[in-house]
Amino acid sequence: MSQSLATARVALNALARTAPRPCARSLSTARGGLPKRPAAPPLSQACRPRPLVQARGFKTVEEAKSRYRSGPFSWKAGILFVLTGCGLVWYFENEKKRMQRKRVAESTKGVGKPKVGGPFELMDQNGNKVTEQDLKGRYSLVYFGFTHCPDICPDELDKMARMFDLVEAQRRGALTPVFVTCDPARDGPQELKDYLVEFHPKFLGLTGTYEQIKAMCKAYRVYFSTPSHVKPGQDYLVDHSIYFYLMDPEGDFVEALGRQHSPEQGAKIILDHMKDWRGKWRTAN
Repeated sequence: MSQSLATARVALNALARTAPRPCARSLSTARGGLPKRPAAPPLSQACRPRPLVQARGFKTVEEAKSRYRSGPFSWKAGILFVLTGCGLVWYFENEKKRMQRKRVAESTKGVGKPKVGGPFELMDQNGNKVTEQDLKGRYSLVYFGFTHCPDICPDELDKMARMFDLVEAQRRGALTPVFVTCDPARDGPQELKDYLVEFHPKFLGLTGTYEQIKAMCKAYRVYFSTPSHVKPGQDYLVDHSIYFYLMDPEGDFVEALGRQHSPEQGAKIILDHMKDWRGKWRTAN
């Protein structure tokens, strides 16, 4: 037992002489701190996510916000919308007027025979024979009167001259102005020639016998009346209708222009009907 105690003392003394050594891991931790983890390598330019605003074509967020504040319509779209609307309104208004003119022209045509107008054979101011066939191929504006008319006929012939000039300025050779006398007893070719040249050199004057004039007035639904029992050389007046009869290039009645129409209004009506015409035209002289 004494031997066992001696062995224990020797072991304790050996431990006491041995210097304590701290853990190497503890020392390395105390000196340098925790080990740093290696930094992640930078992402390549192709792998970087792109901003949302760039994908939509805007450079900044303010531009994107401004885009959404303007709504789905821009000022350019607004102007285009207004112009398109104005164009449609103009088209439909003109189409409406064209259809009205077409109804007026068609309503005046009879079945197989025109309600106004028809065949005739008269003589012009130069002594040449003129029939309804000579007026075809152009529009004609026909007025009935007499050379001894004191006021109404001169005013209406001045109006017809003005209408003719306005139409001629835009559609040269498309209209023939015609003056038919209701007083063939006093209005021969020479009287018509001297009278009409005072209003316009291109007026076509027509005269004939009393029966020929009466037949044409009846065909055109023109009223005229001469006093009976007139003595030779005695002055008198002839009562007659006061209208301009617009005839198309086929000799059909289109529309009547009255005293309520100004020369400008009458010329516009004639030109509008000419625009609607789809038939043949005679070549201007």
